[in-house]
Amino acid sequence: MSQSADKVIDHELLFREPEYQAMLGKKKEHEFNHSDEKVKSIVEWTKTEDYKQKNFARDSLAINPAKACQPLGAVYVANGFAKTLSFVHGSQGCVAYYRSHFSRHFKEPTSCVSSSMTEDAAVFGGLNNMVDGLANAYSLYKPDMIAVSTTCMAEVIGDDVDAFIKTSKQKGSIPEEFDVPFAHTPAFVGSHITGYDNALLGVLRHFWDGKAKTTEPLVRVPDDSINFIGGFDGFVVGNMKEIRRIFDLFGVKVNILCDPSGSWNTPTDGEFRMYAGGTTKEEVVAALHAKATIVFQEFCCEKTSKFIAEHGQEVVTLNAPIGVAGTDKFLMEISRLTGKPIPAQLEKERGELVDAMADSQAHLHGKRFALYGDPDQLLGYAAYLMELGAEPAHVLSTNGTEPWAKKVQELFDSSPYGKGCKVYPKRDLWHLRSLLFTEPVDFIIGNTYGKFLERDTKTPLVRMVFPIFDRHHYHRYPTWGYEGGLRVLVMLLDEFFEALDGNTMEIAKTDYSYDIIR
Repeated sequence: MSQSADKVIDHELLFREPEYQAMLGKKKEHEFNHSDEKVKSIVEWTKTEDYKQKNFARDSLAINPAKACQPLGAVYVANGFAKTLSFVHGSQGCVAYYRSHFSRHFKEPTSCVSSSMTEDAAVFGGLNNMVDGLANAYSLYKPDMIAVSTTCMAEVIGDDVDAFIKTSKQKGSIPEEFDVPFAHTPAFVGSHITGYDNALLGVLRHFWDGKAKTTEPLVRVPDDSINFIGGFDGFVVGNMKEIRRIFDLFGVKVNILCDPSGSWNTPTDGEFRMYAGGTTKEEVVAALHAKATIVFQEFCCEKTSKFIAEHGQEVVTLNAPIGVAGTDKFLMEISRLTGKPIPAQLEKERGELVDAMADSQAHLHGKRFALYGDPDQLLGYAAYLMELGAEPAHVLSTNGTEPWAKKVQELFDSSPYGKGCKVYPKRDLWHLRSLLFTEPVDFIIGNTYGKFLERDTKTPLVRMVFPIFDRHHYHRYPTWGYEGGLRVLVMLLDEFFEALDGNTMEIAKTDYSYDIIR
């Protein structure tokens, strides 16, 4: 074989070796073994309007949906609280997926344990798994709080998580006063943003409403602080730094509810940090008394926003402010709520972003984009694209609802650059593939899984949606605020110039436009 201790070949080249090519050829003989001509004809048919109509007619099958399951969002939330261990009541395989998903995106270890449910728990219930699992988690990992969520198995058999936690305390697995907020997060409905909402609601309800009815509910005493909830965000490391900086410039006390940015940005200095940063329990309690809560993801935090409003606070919901207008609205809300003027530093940064946009608008003006991802994020990106004179031609969200689609359409109607643009709620990436062939665009905005669309349709991909596995460190830079808007602008321009260079490389044929100055 080509691979040996004396000749180690990277995977990029290894499978091009003759032995592997022969092996793959024989493998094909034992599969369907359709002729190359037949395969090619079917592939070409899938690019047609006829196929698109059949594709969009399906209603009982999802092909590569652009979403993850609820417990992933719950694990995200747990990592956003200080010294909190995420405990998923379900199988080990599920939890391995959550840990690996976050670790591959953030390039950091993600702590999470499971109750290790197997076949016997599916038949008899998972109480014993919960009792033993909480005891082991408490003694081995020494958290200050354990946040419990569930998977499909626990939900299908109807395990009562509240009762299980109380029984575990009665049996001495964990102390009676130990904090164990919980949320039911069935993976077979909703998505990761639903799980985020349910889990964050579970934490707030635990502390504000009497710790699962074991203590008296807290009484709100209003103060002048402001709460901030960012929602499920793959750029949280960079974005939370930017949000804290903005509030610091205003001189406003802010309680950030769920901040995993420290957990996914630990230094390499010889010390292992299983827990790093995060919102403290004291901050969660103090958040009840805040004057208002600003929520950056309306459709990611619907239940949590309602719960906070019911406790007497004003709730300001925004949609992932990206670019000028979105950031303007965010800053004006802070100013309105606090009575403080917008800092001169932020006014300067606004002018710098507008200047950068003016410098580059000729390149992005009129370019057509297809976008997919989470609802609030897509609203932010689509609004910014239209500020740049670009057209968000296809906006697709698997976990988007009809109210979200209506809001996107209203956004389209507010600008001439939205004319002819369409929104697609509850659709998947196979739907988007049909759209890219029948109604082509210049660029795609999405996550790593879009690289297969890029390969099939030859449409360049801009990676600005979670998860991003095949590029490193994007999450360290902000996308929110004026500084984030500048970062997004650079990413859009980089992909545009790369595509332009790639299309003008052929000597004496296309290289008349292979310019040094762009």
